[in-house]
Amino acid sequence: MYEAVIGLEVHCELDTKSKNFSSAPNFFTEEHNTNVATVDIGLPGILPVANKEAVRKSILTSLALHCEVPNEVIFDRKNYYYADLPKGYQITQNTKPMGVHGYLDILVGKEIKRVFIHDLHLEEDTASLEHYSKYSLIDYNRSGVPLMEIVTEPCLSSADEAVTFLEDLRDIFLYLGVSEAKSNYGQMRCDVNISVKKKEDSTLGTKVEMKNINAFGDVRNAISYEIERQTALLSKGEKVIQETRRIAEDGKTYSMREKVDAIDYKYFIEPNIPSTPITNQELLELKQQVPVLKLERYLKYIDEYFLKEEDAVLFSKNRELSDYFEEVLSKGADVSLTVNFMTTCILSTLNKLEIFLKELFITPSMLSEVVKLVSSDKMSLDAAKKLLYEAIDAKKDPMELVQKKGLNQINDRDVLSKLICSLMDQNLEVVRQYVEDGNMSAVNFFVGQTMKTSNRQANPNLSREIILEELERRSDKNGS
Repeated sequence: MYEAVIGLEVHCELDTKSKNFSSAPNFFTEEHNTNVATVDIGLPGILPVANKEAVRKSILTSLALHCEVPNEVIFDRKNYYYADLPKGYQITQNTKPMGVHGYLDILVGKEIKRVFIHDLHLEEDTASLEHYSKYSLIDYNRSGVPLMEIVTEPCLSSADEAVTFLEDLRDIFLYLGVSEAKSNYGQMRCDVNISVKKKEDSTLGTKVEMKNINAFGDVRNAISYEIERQTALLSKGEKVIQETRRIAEDGKTYSMREKVDAIDYKYFIEPNIPSTPITNQELLELKQQVPVLKLERYLKYIDEYFLKEEDAVLFSKNRELSDYFEEVLSKGADVSLTVNFMTTCILSTLNKLEIFLKELFITPSMLSEVVKLVSSDKMSLDAAKKLLYEAIDAKKDPMELVQKKGLNQINDRDVLSKLICSLMDQNLEVVRQYVEDGNMSAVNFFVGQTMKTSNRQANPNLSREIILEELERRSDKNGS
């Protein structure tokens, strides 16, 4: 039997106003060669200056991934020549990466898998090439964009594990606000290293590399195909060639070039960027900014709040939604009712208006008060939802509308009894259907009429109870 051993090298472009070592703006645009400064195109005499915000966001991510952080920031030169690298070298990190020896726990099926992080380092992105039939063109917009690279240990064993890790890592980037991580913009991409060996073997098999895969679906297809391809070769007694391959649209991988020896990049410390110490105070401030992350929230929602699987996934995946949800609960709102309101009223409103949660007029405190109206039997669920939608449309505090319109739920038995008796006197034919024919639809009819006449303020459960009692009383009276 054979098993796969997979390692990933994940690249993530950081969301900063300027590039990593120049003042050129950093944002995605399809207009070529507009976000460019002299540093980005490697003109003689250039002097790079490190981007403080990129450094901060790299360390923040490193802390979220439980990495050991160095005591100083040092950059190195990685020397190689390629058309998209105008200086002939890349400014990166080798001596002291932003983080080493970290990990990320992921949930694969029902099992928690720990993925070990070898290192996290900050570097500059390369330019991009566009190839045509007889020539290639270079776009320098991407050159110098701050690029964070996260290298895992070879500890993954399946496509499911790899894709789950990538999805969870992207969610961490979004949780921390370090990147938009849009793969269609090339802001998140990865190299996949995969080998296959016999389960009893202690040494790894021959590694095959697949570079710059953007879509997670392509990562899954590439890994699945390579496991099958390499296993078939080994089963026939053939050798796997160490090479770089690409994933095609048909879901298969194809050889690009053989890769026999590791390249000697002749690293040395970047002489134009002085080392900068990371103080204990700076590190403490960054640690305090690391939020509770997705997996921990998910487990809390399952184990403590007893949420359904789909609701736990929904609320833990998005930090903004999760923070809003937890703030509503912190005000004393009922968990199940809060889930109900958020999965219906709140999310439907966001979709309808095409806005983010932070743009919604209803604050967690406002929603909490509406939830409490229902849990304390001061308003029915339907009436409370109607109130909430009205408050959203009018951009008014729901409790102001309650006071203004007198919308509190009617729980007075005498008041409801008078209303119900009056409705029955006006609808004697419906009463007869119950009394003589035992038609239970009469009950639902009077519940509906009671809610309508009371402007949905009547307590629906108490109203149904009184309606049944009154119908039975009239049945007994008719029989006697």
